[in-house]
Amino acid sequence: MEKDQELERKISGLKTSMTEGERKTATGTDRHCEYHTLGNSLHYMIMKNPEVEFCGYTMTHPSDSKINLRIQTGGTLPAVEPFQRGLNELMNVCKHVLDRFEASIKDYKDQKASRNESTF
Repeated sequence: MEKDQELERKISGLKTSMTEGERKTATGTDRHCEYHTLGNSLHYMIMKNPEVEFCGYTMTHPSDSKINLRIQTGGTLPAVEPFQRGLNELMNVCKHVLDRFEASIKDYKDQKASRNESTF
């Protein structure tokens, strides 16, 4: 539970911006201390939404730990909604992978213990 609360705190700290004259269906977001791993994963999750027309990210500079994410939707859907949905879906995928990994480690240790072998 503590991990989930920390992740929620980090997500709530995301900075979203809208340039003058932009529609509500387009937004940019700055995310500090992140690189291509998050940018590409989040891009994939956001693009799964059929109402998203465009999603892309750039790194400001290799020495900067910041990505800029751009989302544009069609119709009346605000761009912030697919962003939040993408974050939630990505968190769910990461949680699932972590749960499966921890279960596999436990199974491995249990198998070793039943054979009276030493584990790592």
